[in-house]
Amino acid sequence: MMKLIVGTKGTGKTKTMVDAINAVTKTTKGNVVVLEQSMQLTYDVDHAARLIDVEDYKIHGYQAMYGFVAGVLAGNYDITDLFIDGLMKIVDKDVSGLVDFLEAVEAVAGNTNVTLTLSLAPEALPEGAKKYL
Repeated sequence: MMKLIVGTKGTGKTKTMVDAINAVTKTTKGNVVVLEQSMQLTYDVDHAARLIDVEDYKIHGYQAMYGFVAGVLAGNYDITDLFIDGLMKIVDKDVSGLVDFLEAVEAVAGNTNVTLTLSLAPEALPEGAKKYL
């Protein structure tokens, strides 16, 4: 299942995601992974979640991000939930490849729940991505 949390800066997207991460870590029987840029959630997220800073791996753009997500999922079959915070920062605010990225991640994720935050006005969301809201 793929879910998007969309809104402009300061609308509470990250707070919503942190609440979801902390709720899932209390109930899951698998692993929770959080991908973000710059480790800002270190003290907000339950220690049971695995935080990964994509900056450490020089991830920029949709292709690199997709490859990284696929590698994380392939390396651990026990991942039940994957969260990506601030995708638009990672892909330099490029919405042109968003739909293809979402569809590719959905295909590789299988039964893993994937939640992403996008700093984007909801009306700027490409039509093909709206099904994930």
